[in-house]
Amino acid sequence: MLNSRFPTGAPVWVDMCAPDLGSVSSFYRELFGWELQQGGPEFGGYSQFQLGGRTTAGAMAMPADEAPPSWTLYFRTPEVDATVKSVEQAGGGTLFEAVDIADFGRMAGLTDSAGVPFSVWQQGQLKGLDVLNEPGGLIWAELYTPDVTAALGFYGSVFGWGTTEMPFPGGSYTMVHPADGTADDMFGGVVPLDSDPAEATAYWLPYFQVDDCDEAVAKARRTGGEVRMEPVSMEGVGRFAKLADPAGARFAVLQPSPPGEQAGA
Repeated sequence: MLNSRFPTGAPVWVDMCAPDLGSVSSFYRELFGWELQQGGPEFGGYSQFQLGGRTTAGAMAMPADEAPPSWTLYFRTPEVDATVKSVEQAGGGTLFEAVDIADFGRMAGLTDSAGVPFSVWQQGQLKGLDVLNEPGGLIWAELYTPDVTAALGFYGSVFGWGTTEMPFPGGSYTMVHPADGTADDMFGGVVPLDSDPAEATAYWLPYFQVDDCDEAVAKARRTGGEVRMEPVSMEGVGRFAKLADPAGARFAVLQPSPPGEQAGA
């Protein structure tokens, strides 16, 4: 489970890009109650989505020919530059070099061995997201990849992730947790790309918590989003669906099972 301790290798931030933040901000306001806090020129217009004054995600206006509308996960590292070297040694790549963001922290944009984008964050004044594991906040993440074994080898080499297998219809589901955490700190899953016809390209899929999955799907339809996978219920997990915002950025929503009914409870 995500938590505000933000152990090394765990998700610490998530942001999205789209050509027009104004159009997508109304979508996320209706869906999650988020309000867009516009960023100033000193940070290149980088903005934040907030819920009750607490940050839920970042956002950046980017022309579609420079970056397709998408969500990006950031993983915590104690040393960005060392992590960049580890990524390169493990067969990954660099999208943009390490850079300091004032006193907030240091970051780099990277790709894994299958070419999937992600970022890393070295904490400064900014430790991470304010809203986690509650309605409107990040709660889970999934990596869709053509080679699960290779992906686990890559991220294991870079971050030292541990893994846990959970029985799943037709097989098992591989969950990951930080090196200095336990199975209770699981924050995501690694999924074969060909296991879901809805997925055509490898990528990281963020999940945001909602009170009512079906209501969230109805809101997404009503406000110009795309329903990529209709709501599905899974015992011990909850009810979830895959969506895309009006610009095409992909994400998922999850209505968790009550605590006493969750897997491992």
